[in-house]
Amino acid sequence: MKNINKSEVLILKNQVSYQAGQVVSKTLAQNDAVSVTLFAFDKGEEISTHESGGDAFVTCLDGVGEITIDGVNYELHEGESIVMPAKHPHAVRGKEQFKMLLVVVF
Repeated sequence: MKNINKSEVLILKNQVSYQAGQVVSKTLAQNDAVSVTLFAFDKGEEISTHESGGDAFVTCLDGVGEITIDGVNYELHEGESIVMPAKHPHAVRGKEQFKMLLVVVF
């Protein structure tokens, strides 16, 4: 793990900040088996359609996000999660300001 305090109770959504007109990311772990990243999307900002080599587990930490998988849109609210399957086209957009935890398992 990196970029995060250890042996301390944390509120994940407070570990990454919104920035106007941007998608902000903070990598917490990265190796051949797993990737753990926090994201903050300003309203309307997005990561365009792409595919991943691993299953991508998304949990909404704050706000409202729109997840598109195989052309189908899903709205994600605080506390809700969805899995974007490996090798399926997907995209993420801040429908409002939106923070998420992304865990990709390869």
